[in-house]
Amino acid sequence: MQSNLATARRNAILHILWTERYLTGIQLIAKVEHTLGKNCFGLPVQKNIFYRDMRSVKRSFRMAGQKLEYSRDKRRPGYYLHGQPDLLPDFKKLIKASVAETDQRQIDIYNRLSVAARFRQGCVISDTARNVVAYRILQEHCSLTLQEANRLALQRSYSL
Repeated sequence: MQSNLATARRNAILHILWTERYLTGIQLIAKVEHTLGKNCFGLPVQKNIFYRDMRSVKRSFRMAGQKLEYSRDKRRPGYYLHGQPDLLPDFKKLIKASVAETDQRQIDIYNRLSVAARFRQGCVISDTARNVVAYRILQEHCSLTLQEANRLALQRSYSL
């Protein structure tokens, strides 16, 4: 059981680092826990388990001809693959497509909003997203209360 969990953790780390760059150890742990479950590194998180997993992940990347490094630059700290672009080409295409769909009139309207109005708008968007997730959780688990569904939605969103 433990070796399967270790393999699952290492596989998750490999996948995350293949698609994302400049993630710190804390960020990686949170992403893996979001995928595999809150206590997959132990309760509380055992740093030695994470570092053992990272040694294995580095070895796997090395065997595939990649070099996993860690940046200590304050502007971009975290693990990254040496010689690889910061963003994958597919992700760059997605960003370019999103930018092409941007309406300058919407940006102009947004820029005229006060800081307080922008903040309120951000809060409304966050609340709406959480409510959508809570509603889906309620549909999947009818026995839950709305408060429990909201708590689970927050946990899913922020890996609490």
